[in-house]
Amino acid sequence: MSGRIRAAARRLARAGRSRAVATGLVVATVLTTGSALWLAFGVQEQREAEQRRQDVLAAARQSALNFTSLDYRHYERDSATVLEGATGDFRKEFAAQTEELTKLVARNRSVSEGQVLEAGIVRSDARSARVLVVADSKVTNAAVPEGEARTYRLQLDLVHRDGRWLTSDVEFVG
Repeated sequence: MSGRIRAAARRLARAGRSRAVATGLVVATVLTTGSALWLAFGVQEQREAEQRRQDVLAAARQSALNFTSLDYRHYERDSATVLEGATGDFRKEFAAQTEELTKLVARNRSVSEGQVLEAGIVRSDARSARVLVVADSKVTNAAVPEGEARTYRLQLDLVHRDGRWLTSDVEFVG
Protein backbone atom coordinates (compact mmCIF):
# COMPACT_ATOMS: atom_id res chain seq x y z
CA MET A 1 0.00 0.00 0.00
CA SER A 2 1.18 3.41 -0.76
CA GLY A 3 1.66 6.05 1.88
CA ARG A 4 -1.27 8.04 0.56
CA ILE A 5 -3.67 5.15 0.85
CA ARG A 6 -2.49 4.39 4.37
CA ALA A 7 -2.89 8.03 5.41
CA ALA A 8 -6.37 8.12 3.88
CA ALA A 9 -7.27 4.88 5.70
CA ARG A 10 -6.06 6.35 8.99
CA ARG A 11 -8.10 9.52 8.45
CA LEU A 12 -11.20 7.43 7.69
CA ALA A 13 -10.61 5.30 10.79
CA ARG A 14 -10.22 8.42 12.98
CA ALA A 15 -13.35 9.96 11.47
CA GLY A 16 -15.25 6.73 12.16
CA ARG A 17 -14.03 6.68 15.75
CA SER A 18 -14.97 10.35 16.17
CA ARG A 19 -18.49 9.65 14.81
CA ALA A 20 -18.80 6.63 17.11
CA VAL A 21 -17.70 8.70 20.12
CA ALA A 22 -20.10 11.52 19.16
CA THR A 23 -22.95 9.04 18.69
CA GLY A 24 -22.15 7.42 22.04
CA LEU A 25 -22.19 10.80 23.77
CA VAL A 26 -25.56 11.68 22.20
CA VAL A 27 -27.03 8.33 23.27
CA ALA A 28 -25.64 8.73 26.81
CA THR A 29 -27.06 12.27 27.02
CA VAL A 30 -30.50 11.13 25.84
CA LEU A 31 -30.52 8.21 28.30
CA THR A 32 -29.37 10.40 31.20
CA THR A 33 -31.96 13.07 30.42
CA GLY A 34 -34.71 10.46 30.08
CA SER A 35 -33.75 8.87 33.40
CA ALA A 36 -33.67 12.24 35.15
CA LEU A 37 -37.13 13.13 33.80
CA TRP A 38 -38.52 9.73 34.83
CA LEU A 39 -37.14 10.12 38.36
CA ALA A 40 -38.42 13.71 38.63
CA PHE A 41 -41.89 12.55 37.56
CA GLY A 42 -41.83 9.81 40.20
CA VAL A 43 -40.79 12.25 42.92
CA GLN A 44 -43.56 14.65 41.86
CA GLU A 45 -46.15 11.85 42.02
CA GLN A 46 -44.95 10.93 45.52
CA ARG A 47 -45.21 14.56 46.65
CA GLU A 48 -48.74 14.84 45.27
CA ALA A 49 -49.80 11.59 46.95
CA GLU A 50 -48.35 12.74 50.29
CA GLN A 51 -50.04 16.13 49.98
CA ARG A 52 -53.36 14.44 49.19
CA ARG A 53 -52.90 12.18 52.23
CA GLN A 54 -52.25 15.18 54.48
CA ASP A 55 -55.25 17.04 53.03
CA VAL A 56 -57.56 14.04 53.55
CA LEU A 57 -56.42 13.57 57.16
CA ALA A 58 -56.76 17.28 57.94
CA ALA A 59 -60.28 17.39 56.49
CA ALA A 60 -61.35 14.23 58.33
CA ARG A 61 -59.91 15.46 61.63
CA GLN A 62 -61.66 18.83 61.25
CA SER A 63 -64.95 17.20 60.29
CA ALA A 64 -64.81 14.86 63.30
CA LEU A 65 -63.92 17.76 65.59
CA ASN A 66 -66.83 19.82 64.22
CA PHE A 67 -69.16 16.86 64.63
CA THR A 68 -68.13 16.19 68.25
CA SER A 69 -67.89 19.84 69.40
CA LEU A 70 -71.32 21.38 69.79
CA ASP A 71 -72.66 23.94 72.24
CA TYR A 72 -76.34 24.75 72.84
CA ARG A 73 -75.46 28.46 73.30
CA HIS A 74 -74.39 28.72 69.65
CA TYR A 75 -75.69 25.55 68.08
CA GLU A 76 -76.74 27.33 64.87
CA ARG A 77 -73.13 28.34 64.25
CA ASP A 78 -71.79 24.90 65.22
CA SER A 79 -74.23 23.04 62.98
CA ALA A 80 -73.48 25.45 60.12
CA THR A 81 -69.79 24.59 60.53
CA VAL A 82 -70.61 20.88 60.22
CA LEU A 83 -72.66 21.59 57.07
CA GLU A 84 -69.84 23.68 55.51
CA GLY A 85 -67.65 20.58 55.44
CA ALA A 86 -70.42 18.20 54.36
CA THR A 87 -71.89 17.05 51.07
CA GLY A 88 -74.29 14.51 49.63
CA ASP A 89 -76.56 12.39 51.81
CA PHE A 90 -74.73 13.29 55.01
CA ARG A 91 -75.32 16.98 54.37
CA LYS A 92 -79.00 16.37 53.57
CA GLU A 93 -79.57 14.20 56.65
CA PHE A 94 -77.76 16.54 59.03
CA ALA A 95 -79.56 19.60 57.61
CA ALA A 96 -82.92 17.84 57.93
CA GLN A 97 -82.25 17.11 61.61
CA THR A 98 -80.82 20.52 62.50
CA GLU A 99 -84.10 22.12 63.60
CA GLU A 100 -85.00 19.22 65.88
CA LEU A 101 -81.45 18.93 67.21
CA THR A 102 -81.36 22.67 67.95
CA LYS A 103 -84.41 22.30 70.19
CA LEU A 104 -83.11 19.14 71.87
CA VAL A 105 -79.65 20.58 72.53
CA ALA A 106 -81.12 23.81 73.92
CA ARG A 107 -83.63 21.98 76.13
CA ASN A 108 -80.86 19.79 77.60
CA ARG A 109 -78.24 22.60 77.69
CA SER A 110 -75.82 20.22 75.97
CA VAL A 111 -72.19 21.06 75.46
CA SER A 112 -69.76 18.65 73.83
CA GLU A 113 -66.05 19.49 73.61
CA GLY A 114 -64.42 17.15 71.11
CA GLN A 115 -60.81 16.20 70.68
CA VAL A 116 -59.45 14.05 67.86
CA LEU A 117 -57.04 11.46 69.21
CA GLU A 118 -56.10 9.57 66.06
CA ALA A 119 -57.01 9.34 62.39
CA GLY A 120 -55.93 6.91 59.71
CA ILE A 121 -56.75 6.48 56.06
CA VAL A 122 -58.36 3.18 55.12
CA ARG A 123 -58.31 3.93 51.40
CA SER A 124 -58.00 6.96 49.16
CA ASP A 125 -57.60 8.07 45.60
CA ALA A 126 -57.74 11.45 43.90
CA ARG A 127 -61.54 11.71 44.27
CA SER A 128 -62.56 9.86 47.45
CA ALA A 129 -61.28 8.58 50.77
CA ARG A 130 -62.37 6.61 53.82
CA VAL A 131 -60.86 7.57 57.17
CA LEU A 132 -61.23 6.07 60.64
CA VAL A 133 -61.14 8.60 63.45
CA VAL A 134 -60.99 8.13 67.22
CA ALA A 135 -62.27 11.14 69.14
CA ASP A 136 -63.02 11.88 72.77
CA SER A 137 -65.42 14.47 74.04
CA LYS A 138 -66.50 15.80 77.37
CA VAL A 139 -70.26 16.09 77.37
CA THR A 140 -72.16 18.19 79.85
CA ASN A 141 -75.93 18.66 79.93
CA ALA A 142 -78.83 19.12 82.33
CA ALA A 143 -78.70 15.46 83.37
CA VAL A 144 -74.90 15.37 83.82
CA PRO A 145 -73.80 18.90 84.77
CA GLU A 146 -70.34 17.78 85.91
CA GLY A 147 -69.82 16.13 82.54
CA GLU A 148 -68.90 12.70 81.31
CA ALA A 149 -66.27 11.48 78.90
CA ARG A 150 -67.29 9.79 75.68
CA THR A 151 -65.17 8.10 73.07
CA TYR A 152 -66.24 7.92 69.46
CA ARG A 153 -64.93 5.72 66.70
CA LEU A 154 -66.05 7.21 63.43
CA GLN A 155 -65.76 6.14 59.83
CA LEU A 156 -65.83 9.15 57.56
CA ASP A 157 -66.23 8.97 53.80
CA LEU A 158 -64.90 12.02 52.00
CA VAL A 159 -65.11 13.23 48.43
CA HIS A 160 -62.99 15.82 46.67
CA ARG A 161 -65.15 18.63 45.27
CA ASP A 162 -64.18 22.11 44.09
CA GLY A 163 -60.68 21.77 45.55
CA ARG A 164 -61.89 20.67 49.02
CA TRP A 165 -62.36 17.38 50.83
CA LEU A 166 -65.95 17.17 52.07
CA THR A 167 -67.56 14.58 54.33
CA SER A 168 -70.19 12.57 52.48
CA ASP A 169 -70.95 10.02 55.22
CA VAL A 170 -70.30 9.52 58.93
CA GLU A 171 -70.80 6.19 60.60
CA PHE A 172 -70.22 5.22 64.22
CA VAL A 173 -68.12 2.04 64.32
CA GLY A 174 -66.84 -0.24 67.08
